[in-house]
Amino acid sequence: MTERDIHFEVFVRPDPKGAWAMHDVSSVREKALAMAADLLRADKTAGVKVVKESYDSETGDYLSLTIFEDGHTKLKLEAAEEDAVPVLPCFKPADLYSQHARATMARLLRDFLIRHKITVTELIHRADCLNKLEAAGTVFQHAVQKVAVAQASSGTPVQHLIKALNELAGKAMARVQRDARRGLFPAVKAGGFGTLAVKLATDGDGAYIFNGALALHLTPCASWSEKLLALLAILPNAPADGDGRVLFMNAIDALAAEIVSSSTALQEMIGESENLGQALMVLVELFLGLLADDNCAALTALSHQFAADELPTARIAIANRIIAELKSGRRLCPASRLEELTLLRKIGNSLVLGDARYISHDNLVAAFTLRSRRLVSAESIQEYLAGLSTPDDRLERLFIVEENIVGTSNKKQLAFILQQTLASPAFTEHFVNSTAPVITRLRRLSDLQARARRSNFRDETREEIADCLDRVAAEVEARGKVFKSLQENLADPAERVMAILKLCTNNALTEGRVRGKARDMVLTTLAHPGFLKGYLAQSKAGEAPEHAMNELAELLELAGIPPEDGMKKVAA
Repeated sequence: MTERDIHFEVFVRPDPKGAWAMHDVSSVREKALAMAADLLRADKTAGVKVVKESYDSETGDYLSLTIFEDGHTKLKLEAAEEDAVPVLPCFKPADLYSQHARATMARLLRDFLIRHKITVTELIHRADCLNKLEAAGTVFQHAVQKVAVAQASSGTPVQHLIKALNELAGKAMARVQRDARRGLFPAVKAGGFGTLAVKLATDGDGAYIFNGALALHLTPCASWSEKLLALLAILPNAPADGDGRVLFMNAIDALAAEIVSSSTALQEMIGESENLGQALMVLVELFLGLLADDNCAALTALSHQFAADELPTARIAIANRIIAELKSGRRLCPASRLEELTLLRKIGNSLVLGDARYISHDNLVAAFTLRSRRLVSAESIQEYLAGLSTPDDRLERLFIVEENIVGTSNKKQLAFILQQTLASPAFTEHFVNSTAPVITRLRRLSDLQARARRSNFRDETREEIADCLDRVAAEVEARGKVFKSLQENLADPAERVMAILKLCTNNALTEGRVRGKARDMVLTTLAHPGFLKGYLAQSKAGEAPEHAMNELAELLELAGIPPEDGMKKVAA
């Protein structure tokens, strides 16, 4: 695991009764701890904690570990209010079939499940799979030990917990083996599961038996795609309503969610992808119910279910996988930073259309903010700007970055880099002493200013950037004597006004000093004797004077001059 795969999240609790909120993220442990210490000294902070997030590239999951937690007021919150749900104890074999117990087993037995291409539901309902797990020895014992250590904080000795958990697991295994021997789990064809669900709907062990039948039905499947397709093929036989439908759909949904929660299973079903970004787009289309790819038959079939608003648990599992990949340190497109930005924007624009019932807006924003933080790092910015020889091209590239990132702190960091580029002598030198035509340079500065005004930087930052570009443009105009040349070379007032207005309306001049100078010159020239006569003489043959004056008023307005002010200046 490289340093890039680990980051430290700093959380703050401003209110003793409030929830944890992410304050910042750092790739340096000491920096995160120092930040937490500073926050702890603040009067308005009730608590802080630092969580180490380690990314597992094989599974796409984050392993979280709290390395520091303290506060002025310590308050025990309910488990549901904490961002990480604690492991809950199981007291009887049936407890091992709860949703939380299955999630715990999926995490602890991940490698075993991947190696044998089975889900937790299959494991806890198939005697042959349990025998393999028991034979693995250390795998099973390590899982038990991890649960025991997690529960030891309650005060019970670890040795006692290990003994109790072993006894509990032994009873559960014995139950499955006994039920398998006596044929409790029926061998059902795909078309018979609806009838079975109706029959078992009122049975206390109905879910247990139904899942056992599903697990038996999936035994011949050799790949994840076959398993998911076989599972989805059962859906047309779902009962129309009632308890039977609830049992049927819940079982199928939970099993499908277990399959798609595995990064390995998804990689197999997606197939070869050019990069992570392309693979993520497949998942995004799947989540939205829009996937139609013959090469991903199983996922396409699942997408049809999502489009029909079925299998919500599986859909949430896909959403969680997308969030996990976005939060990871893996590049979306290692070959090109610009392509990575394009993919990130495409993914973001698609996900905002997602149903809020299945994907949290807050989690989505947090994931994009974290990934954006990496995109504005010094290393990333240096790579973006590599190969660009002129400062204006580098500035434009930074505007492209701004369009594709989120997060106030990230925008602030990028604005600082952008302002440094603008303030460098090289930027002014490039425009003031260039051999390119003056109007070309002024138009380039005007285009950059327009990009700055369209950006989502803070208002004051946008104005600072726009003003800096206008200041450079003013120097370029003064050195190039643009307005002075128009004054000297165009003796006819009407021609001079139209030439200046053309520069304004063609966005060749920056807003501020340069356009202000242009507007002043227009107003002065409008008052010159003979302007009106000359202007009307230039109008099209046969055109009514009223129409020509209306066109002049429109040009004045486009240039930022109130028509009423301009028309008052017009001299005959």
